[in-house]
Amino acid sequence: MIEKSVGLTETKYFTIEEKLKFECGELFGPITVAYETYGRLNPSKDNAILVVHALTGDAHAAGYHSESDMKPGWWHDMIGPGKAFDTDKYFVISSNILGGCKGTTGPSSINPETGEPYGISFPVITIEDTVEVQKRLVDYLGVKALLSVAGGSMGGMQALQWSIAYSDMVKSAIIIASTSKLSAQGIAFNAVGRNAILSDPDWNDGNYYNQEKKPDRGLSIARMVGHITYLCEGAMHNKFGRRLQNKVNPDFSMDIDFQVESYLQHQGEVFVDRFDANSYLYITKAVDYFDLGKKYGSLSEAFKNTNSKFLIMSFNSDWLFPTAQSKEMVNALMNLNKTVSFCEIDSPCGHDAFLLEYETQTKIIKSFLKDIKND
Repeated sequence: MIEKSVGLTETKYFTIEEKLKFECGELFGPITVAYETYGRLNPSKDNAILVVHALTGDAHAAGYHSESDMKPGWWHDMIGPGKAFDTDKYFVISSNILGGCKGTTGPSSINPETGEPYGISFPVITIEDTVEVQKRLVDYLGVKALLSVAGGSMGGMQALQWSIAYSDMVKSAIIIASTSKLSAQGIAFNAVGRNAILSDPDWNDGNYYNQEKKPDRGLSIARMVGHITYLCEGAMHNKFGRRLQNKVNPDFSMDIDFQVESYLQHQGEVFVDRFDANSYLYITKAVDYFDLGKKYGSLSEAFKNTNSKFLIMSFNSDWLFPTAQSKEMVNALMNLNKTVSFCEIDSPCGHDAFLLEYETQTKIIKSFLKDIKND
């Protein structure tokens, strides 16, 4: 289990005592940040890489929490000795996003002023806000410069924001299956998920933490909708086809007939055991709001002052964040004579490919980081 792994890891915590001003205008604090690190910061402190997670990830990106732990971190195949983010060479930092429910302050955290969970009194957050929180963590760890900031999907949005807000300290950004703005279709899927939660009678205006029932049904449906977008038509066909679930003929009832129905129901059921419905509302809103072109006037204006070098990767079967959106960023950077490498990877896995196609990604990322380190 431990071979080619960072081995046993521990989630640690750091608290920002002062209040930060969020984009919504609200001053908020204190903020606790859950994080893990892998590898060692070298004496010159120039080998740090920040990896940032997608919508429902957490700080536990690699390794195991105990000898009996059967489930490694979410990017275990990419972080470790000899892997894409080689912990023999690099000091890798991973943290849970602001608004999350895995250790970093979010809606389920206790408001020190009331002694009760924040619920929907938690301020509306943005990708920009969570990067500001991550910056405080990086400072706390004594890291003055980042060799790279890397992430897939929503993690790519955070990496983009890092490359713009702190380009002098971010040598490179690795953007995988991501975008500078969510499409109308992407916002629509998030809206359906949020409405499933909001319409669950157990949501109770977000105040469910002290009640027996939580909005599990709504959160489960939100997860089911999300999973449809993480796959693609081909991946679903190959995985399920029209096969029935444990039966030869349909029941002619409203019970589950097809394997794909059973799969989605299972994904929804296991998700409610590890995620908070209010966090889902807040984080999907942050994803919807992210729009570099609108914020800066254009993508060219957004990237105009960045000193970072970019590796942008997409997957040809990803219809949630399609290759065209990656090329839009590549073209904007090229027109500014910025350094950018681009690769579209052939994969049948849809949007989830950034979590699955690790062999191809490893070759590309290792080569990119080698060039960046030697630059």
